[in-house]
Order: sequence, then C-alpha cells, then structure tokens
Amino acid sequence: MVGQVLTGMGGVGKTQLAARHARDAWRSGRLDLLVWVTATSRQAVVDGLAEAAQTLLGADREDPERAARAFLAWLEPKPAPQAPRWLVVLDDVTDPADLTGLWPPDSPTGRTVVTTRSRDAALTGRGRRQVTVGVFTEEESEGYLTTALAAHDREPLRELMALGGALGWLPLAMSQATAYVVDAGITCATYRARLADRAQRLADLRPTALPDDQTTGVAAAWTLSLDRADHHAPVGLARPMLQLASMLDPNGIPEAVLTGAPALNWLAQEAPSQDTVSSDDAVRTLRVLHRLSLLDHSPRTPHRAVRVHRLVQRAVRDTLTEAEQDALARVAADGLVEAWPEVERDTELAQSLRANTAAVIGVAEKALYEPASHVVLHRYGRSLGMAGQVSDAIAYYANVVRVSHTLLGPAHRHTLFNRAVLANWYGRAGDAAGTVAALTDVLNDMEHLLGPGHPYTHLVRPLLALWQRAAGDGTAAAALGEWLESPHLKVSPDDPLTFAVRSDLAHQEGGTGDPSSAVATYVALLADATRVLGPDHDQTLAIRGHLAEWQGRAGAPSGAVAAYEALYEDYARVLGPDHPHTFLLRARLANWLGVDSSAAAAVTALRSVLDDMAKVLDPEHRDLLLVRERLAHWQAKSATDRTR
Repeated sequence: MVGQVLTGMGGVGKTQLAARHARDAWRSGRLDLLVWVTATSRQAVVDGLAEAAQTLLGADREDPERAARAFLAWLEPKPAPQAPRWLVVLDDVTDPADLTGLWPPDSPTGRTVVTTRSRDAALTGRGRRQVTVGVFTEEESEGYLTTALAAHDREPLRELMALGGALGWLPLAMSQATAYVVDAGITCATYRARLADRAQRLADLRPTALPDDQTTGVAAAWTLSLDRADHHAPVGLARPMLQLASMLDPNGIPEAVLTGAPALNWLAQEAPSQDTVSSDDAVRTLRVLHRLSLLDHSPRTPHRAVRVHRLVQRAVRDTLTEAEQDALARVAADGLVEAWPEVERDTELAQSLRANTAAVIGVAEKALYEPASHVVLHRYGRSLGMAGQVSDAIAYYANVVRVSHTLLGPAHRHTLFNRAVLANWYGRAGDAAGTVAALTDVLNDMEHLLGPGHPYTHLVRPLLALWQRAAGDGTAAAALGEWLESPHLKVSPDDPLTFAVRSDLAHQEGGTGDPSSAVATYVALLADATRVLGPDHDQTLAIRGHLAEWQGRAGAPSGAVAAYEALYEDYARVLGPDHPHTFLLRARLANWLGVDSSAAAAVTALRSVLDDMAKVLDPEHRDLLLVRERLAHWQAKSATDRTR
C-alpha cells in the first residue's frame, strides 16, 4: 500500500487527521495492528518501534536498535494467510534523517502515515506520497465555527467568519480562540480587537485549559521549527529573516524586498556568525524556512514569492520589543523603496508593493514618521494616485497629514509638505479651486514657519501658480515664468517640477493663439524630458500627449492621430491597457479621429473605450463621466451630419 506523508505548517491539524484515520481504521476492523510513534527525534522513533517489538514479539528493550529492526523485519510482506493488516503512524517527524533505516517496509497489507512540518524531498520516495495539509477553507471554517460556538450566545455568521478570517482559517487557532471566547464570555468582535492590539500577546489569547487534548498553544506551535531552521546553513539567518517577513504582507512579499541591500544588511547585523550575507544566502534561508513550513517560497511568482501565515507573523512579532519592531519596520520600508521602480510598468508588482507598504503601516505606523516621514509613505501614495485610485490617494494622504501633525507637530517641515501633497491630489480629483485654497494656506504657513527661501516653500510656490491657472486665474502664468527664470532657483532645471512648469507655460503659449509656437516648445521640452527623465517617465509621456494635442490644434489632425496611436502603444506597455490614464489617452485619440475622419469614427472608438472602462472602473468614476460626455458630443454631431 502507498505510504502517506502529511506535511504542513504547525496548527493545520496533521496529527488530528492521522489520528482520525487511525481511529476509523481500527474501529472498522480493517487493522490487526496499530502502532503510533511520536517521532520528534531518531531516539524517539527507535524507542517507539522497540516498544512495539517488545509487546508483539517479546523483544528485549535493553537493545532498542535491535528490537526496532526486529519489528521492521516482522512487518515485511508475508504470504496472504499470515499477512497482518497494519498501520504505523510516525507523528511529528522533525528531521527526515531521523528515519534513515527506520522506514516501515512497503507491503500490500500495511500502510505508513507520517506527519511532519518538513517538506524535504527525502521524505518522499518509492511507495510514499506527500500530501500537503493546508488551512481550512471558508466553507469548512463556517461549519467548524458554527458548531464550536453553538452553545455560546448566537452571533451573526458574518462575525464568525470575520473571526475565522482574522485567524487565517488556521484550525488550531480557531479551536483555541473559540474556547477562549466561551470561557471569557466575550464576543467574536472583542476577541478580534484583542488580537489586533499590538500590546496584546498572542500567548495570552488562549483558554486556561486547551481543548481537544491539545498540548501546545498557537504561539508555541512553530517554536521548534524555527529553532531548527536557525541551525541550518546559512546558520543564524532564519530567525531574522522570518522576523523581517513578519512585518510585511502575509499574502505575498516580493523576493527582491527580502534579498535586497537593506535586508542583507539587517541579516548580517543580526547574525554575527556571518561575516557577509549575499542575496544567495538570503534565498537559501528562504528555502530553509519553506522546507520547515514556516513560510511558502515560490520563486516562479517573484512579485509575491514569499507568503507567511498571519498568525506565524504575529507569533514572531510577539517575541520582539516595540523598539525592535520599529527598527524592522524601517528595514522593511527601506527594502520596499529599493524594490520600487521609478516607472511602474508592472501593475502586479506595484500592487504587491502597495499591499506590503500597507502591511508595514498597519503593524508599526509610528516608526515610519520618526524621526521624519519615510520616503515609502510617498511612494505608496503616489503609486495609488498614478494607478487611478485618486480618491484612495486623497484618503491616504489625509491620514498621513493627521499622523504627521500628531507625531511630528504642525510646524514640522514634513507635516507642511504632506499638506501640500494632499492639496495637489484634490486638484487631480478635479477640485482645482480646493487645491488653490489649500495650497495658499500651506504656502503662507511655510513662509512663516520655514522661511521664504526654504526648498519646500520654493517648490510649493510654482505648484500653487499651476493650480491657480488651472482654476482660471490668467495672472498665474507670470508667476510661473518668474519662478522659472529666478537666479536663485533652488530646483534643478532637470527636476520634474521644472518640466511641469515649462509644459504649462507652453500650453499657455498655445492658448494665446500661437499653437505652432506651442508645438515647437513641446518638441524641445520632449527632447529634454526624454534625455533627463527617460522615455517611459510619466512626465515624458504626458509631454508627448500635450505635443500630440497641439499638433492637432495647429492644423494637423492626422499628425495628432498618428502621435496618439504611437503614444497609446507606450502607455499600454508602461501602464497597462486597463490603466485610467491609458483609457483617457484612447478617448483623446478618438476625439482627433472625429476631427480627422468623421464623427461616426469617434463614436465607434469612444464606445469601445467605455466598454473597456466599465469592466474595471467604478460606474461613478470621474473618468467614465468625462468619456460619456465626449461620446454624447460626438453622437450629436454624428446625428447632425446624417441629416445634412
């Protein structure tokens, strides 16, 4: 019969599954012999088999190795009339090497079941099949929680499932949590609140008496595995690696975050036995942790290569002081910034980096503001907005302003800067007047608190003028020109803000009746932006869009169509075909198709854009409303053309 190796992280119920199988097989009369061995060491295996040999064969326990071999020999296949039906369970195997020479034989009438946290290839072989045991499904969790809390005050199913989700559907955790809820007379929501409390230790959230004959709490379920992992080569790196991973997203961490320079420096600092730590060492450490089921490492999905159960993360963090967690949060943030590309061509990577940043913020937000705002806070917010999630970016920056106001104080330069960034996103959401009002307040405070010559003051002044002009203030262009020509310019001519000001002045130039001059200015500006920022930078792409627009306004609609078509290919490559900016670019292309070809062509193109937008955007998304307005315009024009 085929032997089975049940493998999985601590707490998924491997032992319970093996026990259930053994009990059912024995009670049904399908077995003549059942042997259960707690196999946490080689000596424990030898002693367990020797005890079976003494009971069954009368072997001498004074020589356990010989007795164990005698028992294994007795299990060898025999002719049918004498063949016993047996089951040997080797529970909680710690090291596959402990079973060398001690595996029960293959037999048509016998079976071996092994439970282990190890995923070493040595555990599989001829006649053995590895079975991965995972956490409960949501359906299984619903059944378990409903039954376990049936005698407790009945709570809505959504509360039970919220509890299961907070526990990551881990069977051991749900068993102990439900017992704790009943014993303490609290609600599931109260338990979840205690679980989320950073000051509350996971070890304290267990019942006085463990249920179901359990012998260990959730917090201790992984201790032996981690101790063992730390002794594997590279020695001493497993624990600090798992500590770092415990600060990040349980649903997937980019491998680059855990193998980049910040992570390597941290590992070397925490493992003095290692003179230096390389990225190969970091990957080997991840493989050790994977083999011992402390995390899942999937190199083929590099953007979410490492997954760690949320309760493993919580148990690891519980062993750290608040100061240690804060230090780890900054290391994780440094790693995220290093892995974050300036141009987000890969939307899946960007989503993963945002999710991991959110996880660090959730665990140790305060650490990212002291002694000053960490740059990852702005990479996260900018990424949200550039992904088209402008409302989320505004809500996020509103919180950043609140936290920096509390932790850094209202006069701190980063608090003032965060206010300016939040105001800028108001404008991105369509509220130019609101942005002007907010930036005016920020600029006044900066001039008073930081001084008129401070770099932040110097940055906000042209930003305010840009939004004043967007809000219809024609006098703002003069302020932009003065800023750009200032001999005391604190910003490099190659800074993205400088390109934004030059672009706005070129737009103003065309708007005063000289579109050909605007085209020439944009051609020169595009050359500079491509040289300095690169062809795929969002500023460079935006300048190409402005150039295409002014080519059309200068009397070359065919040129505008060709330019927009080429630009669309790059937008789709860099940002993705479903990015809001890509959709708006297609809408502008459709507009010039209407000018160059026919209203019917614009209608067809805009309908296609709307169909695609409706698949990925909220029905009330601002961009959807804008494109609908353009479609209505061209539909009306198409109807007029047909009546002529």
